[in-house]
Amino acid sequence: MSGLPKYHALNVDASKCIGCTHCMKSCPSEAIRVINGLAVIDHERCVDCGQCHRVCPSKAFYVEQDDLSKIRGFKYRVILFPSVMIGQFQEKYSENQIYEGLKKVGFTHVYEVEQPMQVLIDSINEVIENKDTPKPVISIYCPAIVRLIQGKYPSLTENLILRKTPHNLAAHFAIEQLMLEGALREEIGLFYATPCIAKIASVKSPVGERESIVDGIINMNHLYNEVMKVIQENCETDNSEQRANLSREGILWSLPRGESSHFGSRSMAIDGIHNVVRFLERMENNQVHGIDFLELRACDQSCAGGILLTGNRFMTVERLERRAPRYPLAKDIPNSVIKVDQEELKQKLILDPIKPKPHFIFGNDRVKAMEKMDRAQRIVCFLPGIDCGACGAPNCQALAEDMINHKAKMSDCIFLQQMWVDEGQIKTHKAFLNVQKKWGTDRFKADCNKRGKRNEGF
Repeated sequence: MSGLPKYHALNVDASKCIGCTHCMKSCPSEAIRVINGLAVIDHERCVDCGQCHRVCPSKAFYVEQDDLSKIRGFKYRVILFPSVMIGQFQEKYSENQIYEGLKKVGFTHVYEVEQPMQVLIDSINEVIENKDTPKPVISIYCPAIVRLIQGKYPSLTENLILRKTPHNLAAHFAIEQLMLEGALREEIGLFYATPCIAKIASVKSPVGERESIVDGIINMNHLYNEVMKVIQENCETDNSEQRANLSREGILWSLPRGESSHFGSRSMAIDGIHNVVRFLERMENNQVHGIDFLELRACDQSCAGGILLTGNRFMTVERLERRAPRYPLAKDIPNSVIKVDQEELKQKLILDPIKPKPHFIFGNDRVKAMEKMDRAQRIVCFLPGIDCGACGAPNCQALAEDMINHKAKMSDCIFLQQMWVDEGQIKTHKAFLNVQKKWGTDRFKADCNKRGKRNEGF
């Protein structure tokens, strides 16, 4: 599957898009343009971070996902979900009630993915302690960050740690446990409830492995709503045996510093993709030294701020921080409880090398690319540098690059058009028609119900 084009779960509903530029301005990889008044995604640049989905005031971005009915094709239906899902529910619902609700939805086995966590911690530490490992080691927990590095910072791909993420750990663990109980591999269906769009893409087109072990992926927001339909406050079944391998570290793993606090003598945790971009710029310019491990997450408050979550991210963090102390440390869980062969499980967590996939703005030919880059810089000299986005590109530099690639024209800049009108080079009506062509014929009519106001969609 690694040789196939990247899968993207995000799409634009043209009937809802109002061309407000919120998405274009928030995209960290400059993957969005406004063409004919509608947002268009450049899938070569897109890293599936979901910022566009988050800021869109008209809910024009939608997510493609597997239908929940897909689980019916398996005898053993396993739901894998990160602990942040528990943090979505109000305190009046216990862990047992949530687990029971998931079974009522149709799953036969329920696993929080962060178990048995010590296996993954030990595996990562082995890599970090190897003197030949490039430092700082960068976690691959957030697939949006992996794609960002592959495309925009390809020289840093060698720093990505070649160890699978917790949902892979839990998937292998669940298979081993069920097969010990007599299940056949082909009877087991593994479904991952994701808090973000990037993890949908990482399952559909995984990095560092031929294909994902997971059979389907479920929007966590949708699953939460399904559980809320069937959950019962006054009915509780003890499901604690299904959390026997869950640890304090596991519950906190998806939160800020939940991962980095376990690795190296000096580690850092950075959340928010724009913060990550600024840090990676410094790192690529060799301005970062003496760090062993980097935990980089695209969402604010890490997975607690995932695009596909229902609850408030700060309340989710607080609930999980209060939940964690009730569980033992990962190293204190006895081997007799884990049951499966931990060394064999550790081997299954090793990834193939992750290859860079740089996005060449001006093509693969280095000589021609340098010539085009020089031409783009000359074009920038004539642009106003206001970065207003009225041309349909996020900034003047992006407009210049689009012009070199024959995707835009100088007349797309409304400021240059106004100057040409003033100089008599074009007629006022012609300038207005040019703007209409970019933004639509009815865009400038008075309408007090227009969307796209300040902070709308956040």
